[in-house]
Amino acid sequence: MSTYDYDLIVIGGGPVGENVADYAAKRGVRAAIVESELVGGECSYWACMPSKALLRSGHAVRAARRLAGAREAMTGSIDVSAVLSRRSAFTDGWRDDGQVAWLESAGIDLLRGRGRLAGAHAVQVGGQVFTARAVALATGSVPVLPDIPGLASAAPWGTREAAAADHVPPRLVVIGGGVAGVEFAFAFSALGSQVTVLSRCGLLDREEPFVGEHLAEALAEEGVEVRLGVMPTCVDRNEDRVVSIALEDGTVVQAEEILVSTGRRPNTDDLGLDTVGLDPIGLDPVGVDPVGLDPVGVGRVGSDRAGLDAAGRLTVDDTLLVDGTDWLYAVGDVNGRALLTHQGKYQARAAGEAIAARLQGTPLDDVPWGAHVATADHAAVPHVVFSDPEVASVGLTEARARGLGCTIRTVEYDLGGVAGAKLQADGYTGRAKLVVDEDRRVILGATFLGQDVAELLHSATIAIVGEVTIDRLWHAVPAYPTISEIWLRLLETYGRSERPIIPVTT
Repeated sequence: MSTYDYDLIVIGGGPVGENVADYAAKRGVRAAIVESELVGGECSYWACMPSKALLRSGHAVRAARRLAGAREAMTGSIDVSAVLSRRSAFTDGWRDDGQVAWLESAGIDLLRGRGRLAGAHAVQVGGQVFTARAVALATGSVPVLPDIPGLASAAPWGTREAAAADHVPPRLVVIGGGVAGVEFAFAFSALGSQVTVLSRCGLLDREEPFVGEHLAEALAEEGVEVRLGVMPTCVDRNEDRVVSIALEDGTVVQAEEILVSTGRRPNTDDLGLDTVGLDPIGLDPVGVDPVGLDPVGVGRVGSDRAGLDAAGRLTVDDTLLVDGTDWLYAVGDVNGRALLTHQGKYQARAAGEAIAARLQGTPLDDVPWGAHVATADHAAVPHVVFSDPEVASVGLTEARARGLGCTIRTVEYDLGGVAGAKLQADGYTGRAKLVVDEDRRVILGATFLGQDVAELLHSATIAIVGEVTIDRLWHAVPAYPTISEIWLRLLETYGRSERPIIPVTT
């Protein structure tokens, strides 16, 4: 094909798709985005922004109650309607006018409709087929609904419905102890729901073990019932709209709403993958954990064929080019590497510029940590759980590092013992942990748990990406009195290097 409608067509207009198109367009690539819903995607309207807005007021109230003098000023309760209104403001009332205007200003065309591949270099939108030298799939992920009798017909909430809820149910049952389940448990409890969390495993069980233990205690203090090691056997919603959930232990829990948050899978449905030799039919729709290391409950699945694995993830190289192709890219959740908005946008920046380089015949910087690769997906994925206490972690956990055969040493410290933390809240509780590669004396992973620890995370991310040695970190002096002084305490716990003293001769 000698002529194309575009240099690049991106299917999916969320933050990942927007960034692929933007970074390619900045390099002179003629780009278009295909979007069937709202430009801005899941994060803007049904996930990151609205869910964190729902959480923030409860966090602020609890923070005030932890301070003598401030707690005495707390005489009222949370204004639920004000919280919901503020949440809706962050979504622009579920309108995408601003995002569409941004696309126009960036010189990126918007093709409204459902996009699917129609062969190599071809994308069908409605009844029209557009061609492009390169195509990027940025269609995200979709929730996995467990096969529990009666669950689907009980009209359960997913994370979308919870983030966009127009009311607060008197009782809410959350199925799933992962990131979204824990966050929504805190959010709706603060807004007045009686919340029950059901999880077959522990809370956030892919984090360091102390994380789940602390969160279970915090939820209990908040009045949330946490039931671990149990799952529903059947679900029924009666004529009065009350949901009854029968559990494996023979008990029954009732609620006005049930929220299911048990994993997500790549959104490859009806993408036309079969038209380019990638047929997802019959794949096991297993959920994928938030940081993309493994599918939930099993090890990393092998590839059925180049470009697509048995869990429906599009396999890619570090430039996000789909294996076995020279024109098709898969960026963000759809490749299953790290189901996080910020990590998808990181991939998108690399992919957009890699696409431009390939199309324009300019050098490709695809060495590790180069401009056109997403190296951090393998070693330095940061993520925050906006629970209370917050959980902020990056890189490898101790279990993951040992599983990879690394020679490691770990150090932990009580965050409540840091002066800055004591000032932040009376009776501050929390924990910090480093996983250190003993051979190279660099950090492989870091986990912080406590009030307001999210902003500690970037320093750990920089240390891992930059492979800053423990010896050099002693010279990164944390300001006093801040929570960041936890870095000094961790280094002191680890200990200084015992270098031989070389006498000076004249």
